[in-house]
Order: sequence, then C-alpha cells, then structure tokens
Amino acid sequence: MLTYFIGADIGTGSAKAVAIDAKRNVLTMAQSFYPVISRRPGYAEQKPEAIWNAFAGCIKEVVAKSGGAPVCISISSAMHSIMAVDKNNEPLMNFLTWEDTRSDAIAEKLRNSVKGKSIYEATGTPIHSMSPLCKIRWIKENQPSIFKKSFKFISIKEFLWFRLFHEYEVDYSIASATGLFNIKKPEWYLPSLSFCRIALSQLSKPVPTTFIRSNIISSIAKKLHITTATKFCIGASDGCLANIGSYATNKGIGALTIGTSGAVRIATRKTVSNYESMIFNYILDEKIFISGGPVNNGGNVMKWMFKTFLNNSTPSDDDYKKVFQQVQQIDAGAEGLIFLPYLYGERAPIWDEKASGTFIGAQSFHTTYHFFRAAIEGICFSLKNILDDLEVASGKITQLNVSGGFVHSQIWMQVLANITGKKICKILTADASCMGAALLSMKAFKYITQYRTTNIKPDVIIHPQKKQVQLYKTYYVVFKNTYPVLKSTMHALNELR
Repeated sequence: MLTYFIGADIGTGSAKAVAIDAKRNVLTMAQSFYPVISRRPGYAEQKPEAIWNAFAGCIKEVVAKSGGAPVCISISSAMHSIMAVDKNNEPLMNFLTWEDTRSDAIAEKLRNSVKGKSIYEATGTPIHSMSPLCKIRWIKENQPSIFKKSFKFISIKEFLWFRLFHEYEVDYSIASATGLFNIKKPEWYLPSLSFCRIALSQLSKPVPTTFIRSNIISSIAKKLHITTATKFCIGASDGCLANIGSYATNKGIGALTIGTSGAVRIATRKTVSNYESMIFNYILDEKIFISGGPVNNGGNVMKWMFKTFLNNSTPSDDDYKKVFQQVQQIDAGAEGLIFLPYLYGERAPIWDEKASGTFIGAQSFHTTYHFFRAAIEGICFSLKNILDDLEVASGKITQLNVSGGFVHSQIWMQVLANITGKKICKILTADASCMGAALLSMKAFKYITQYRTTNIKPDVIIHPQKKQVQLYKTYYVVFKNTYPVLKSTMHALNELR
C-alpha cells in the first residue's frame, strides 16, 4: 500500500490539498474555491459551511486519486479568523476574516496605549483590526445579542476540527496569531481576555502544532472516504507552514509570499520584537518562531488594476502574460511614477487601516502599462520596507525563497530581486502551506528528521541586477517619504467616505 501524507490548507479564497510520498514527491493535488462576502468597505465574511464543503471535497478527491488512506492528514489555515458559536455548537454568525477591518477604531485606540504595547510584547500579534483580539471586542460593542449567546469564539480551523472530532482544540500557531495567547508560556493571556470581556472557558484548549488525533467521527470519515483510524495532525498557520514548504527555515533565508496579500517571514529561535513596525512572532513548533510582517496588498491589487484599467474582472493566465510582456518594456521606476499600494488599507509596516492607494508623479506620457509597472514596484517596495526592519532586528538576509501566484511572472520576480537586492529562489513544489503541513506531520511521525533537505534545489534563481538595484534605491527613498506626508490627507478622505 502506498505510504503518503496529505497537507491541506484553508486559505482566504480556497481550500487546497496536496498528497506527497515519504520521499517528498508530490503525488496529486486538489483545490476548491469559495467567496468572501464584502457588502461594503471593511466588511469581509465567509460562510463556515462553504469552507467545510471545500475542505471535505479536496480531501475526498486527493484520497480517491491516491488510493487508500494516508498516514496522516495535516491542516494549515489562514490566520486571524473568528466566529462565535452557541452552546449547541451552532454558528451565531459568519466568520470574520483577517480582511475585516470594522474593528479599526478599537485597534487604533489600543495601539496608541500602554496596554496595547504590553499585549503585543506578550502575544507577538500586531495590534490591528485583523486580530481576533480586536474583532471580539467589536462583536461585544456592536453585536451584543451575539456576544451574550456566545459559548465559544473559534477560528476556521477550530470549526473544522470540531466537525472532525467534536473537540474544541487549537494549535499554538493559530492561537499565537489571535492577540489572546502568551507565546512565552504558552497559554491564553488573561489581560487580553479581560480586554475582550471573555472567560477562559470561551476559548479552545491550546495544543502543540504536532498534536495528533485519530478516531474521527464515523459519519464524517465516510464522507471523506477514509477510515476512523486515519490520523490527523492539527498543524499550524498558513504563513508559518509556508516557511517549511518553501524550505526557508535556516538563518539568512527568508520566505516571501505574494498571493491575495503578501508577507515576508524568517524562522528564528527567539522572538523579534519591534513595536513601531510591529513585527509579528508566531509559533511554528516547540523550537521555532516565525517572525515577519504581512501586507494587505498583493495579487488583489493586480485584480483591481485589470478591472479598473482594462475593464477585465476575470483576467485569464493569457491576459496576465500579455500585460506583463508590456510591463517588461517599461523602464524601472515607471519613468517617475510611484504607487503607494494601500488599496485595502495596510498592515506592516505602517499599520494603518485608513491608508489608501495613491499614484504619485503621473504625467501625460504615462500609459496603462506604466501604471501596472508602478503597481508591481509599489508592492515590492512595501515588502522591502518590512525586510529592512527584519534585518535590523535579526541580521542579514541573503536569499528569499518565494511562493504564491506572483512566481508565475518572471518580470515580477526580477523587479523584487532588484528592489530588495536579494537572490530570489523559486522552489518547485506544490502550494507552500500544503507542503509545509505535510512535512510537519512527516517530522512528527519521524519519517523525516528536519524540514530542510539538500535534495531540494531551486527551480528558478534570479539575481539582482546591479544597475537596477542602484536606481531603485533612489526611488525607494521617495516611496518611504511619501506616506508620512500624505497620512493626514488619507485619513481626512477616509472620514469623508
């Protein structure tokens, strides 16, 4: 019988599952999409049942293609989601995703307080509307009837885990991204619970990321086409597992992802604390923290560009290819056009929900493709800003292992190399978070002794071009200086909206 592991990832827009064998070879994969409900600015919800159906469908498909049950199914999921359930374990609301910013006023007030700093230092989670810390307080203040009926506050992974086992448990990694968890203990952080006005009993039991369960509910096992003896590893968050899946766990190597949003992350044995830029510190396993910064604006900016500039709401792969071919013809710096890519507000390093997207320097000779190039460069400038803060706090990073949809664009990766001045490595694997989840469980079962392997070599290596690096240094100074000047204007426009 085939020996294989499944890594499943519950992302912002889809569920994915990847099967790999004991030699890390990808056997098969599946993906199923679901929508984000966004009725107005700042509003981002998802239906839990739609996510469950997508997850179950992916597992069933991968098992059917692989033949026989896996050794283990390990779960990755997006961070910062929250939902209230009643004492009958029924949802009282949709999930609020990380993108939901309705708690921005709560976050801003806390961020500017002594209490906010102490919560950040204990929990490792930036003080921002993305976090369950602020979302739960928002529910209390704005949806009091739901808050009063709440038996548990849970993430999307906890919802799936309860459906599988009828147990409320949460891994240290997802817990460490809530703003409610003391990453140095590890245990729930009582001052955070006090801020939210919730009791310890309203949260799940924290367990290590390598925690294993079997004896899945029999009716659910049948739906997934597995046996009740099939083992599950609770896994970690998608960002932490992407470092494993892109083989970025050694010193000097960073992981950079651009999907819908983006992030820069490093693996470290110690937390990296910086309240000004609020570098996050999330738990990967018993020895490793993942530190870094997330941006709200990545591939979602490109989708907006296609819709707004080209009247194309559903661009195909060919559409992207044609646009990037035109972008490649535009000089670095887009001939003096700079873009602050804050269309969806921004997290690191400015942590400003009221920030807005801004093109600076537009002239009559600029074409549509100048704007596309400036957008790509703006996203990369934002990520470099985070990278600089990480290097100051933790030491030099020489290589970035990249993942996410942007790796299909050679020009985008080259722009990133030139703006950061780093070697860019694309590792030929399936989805990095799925791979990371599978590798985490393989290590837990002692099929491997370490995440990194010398057998994995980059599929693509892109080196920075010296002339372009120097040019972008000049543009980067302008980029960094522009937001502080425009901040008050952005906030005034936000109030008018």
